[in-house]
Amino acid sequence: MSNSAAGSKYEQIIAAAERLIAESGFHGLSMHKLAAEAGVAAGTIYRYFSDKEHLLEEVRLNVTKRIAEAVQSDVHDNMSLKERYRTMWLNIWRLAGSNLDTLSSRVQYESLPCANRRNTRELERQMFAQVDRLFDQGKAEGVFKPLDNEILSGLSFEASVTLARKHALGFYQLDDDALEAAIEASWDAIIKH
Repeated sequence: MSNSAAGSKYEQIIAAAERLIAESGFHGLSMHKLAAEAGVAAGTIYRYFSDKEHLLEEVRLNVTKRIAEAVQSDVHDNMSLKERYRTMWLNIWRLAGSNLDTLSSRVQYESLPCANRRNTRELERQMFAQVDRLFDQGKAEGVFKPLDNEILSGLSFEASVTLARKHALGFYQLDDDALEAAIEASWDAIIKH
């Protein structure tokens, strides 16, 4: 089997698992259903994944990687703190507004029990390195409150996810001015006064 064929089977299985999880959650995911959805023999799944838990960890990392790339897109260390923050905030806004399933799944994946939780969490943290650098630099320069990066993210970027979901679902509409005001308000929540 060529590497590209092996890679495509792996990707087929991961993509099929994501679709099934989005439809019916983790509990509805059986290897038999997954094989049918991916168009592979059930035994093929076990050539790539030792068990269901291993498969779920790989799906989780795959989803996280895509989200991390989208969140950090067009963000460069030579930008000011505020520019990097605004770019990430808007990237999250666009991602959450256009792809609710991926972010809903991300919340589900975060609640999954992981056999190798410490290793998985470390890999995920590395994927969001630019976010950590933003918060670490902001704290070092005395711009941001001296809180854990997870808390800073919760006070700022997670607000973007919530607002974008409600906007996409039609609970309210934010025009460009309201969006800029929301970015300013979330920035204000994490800076020192």
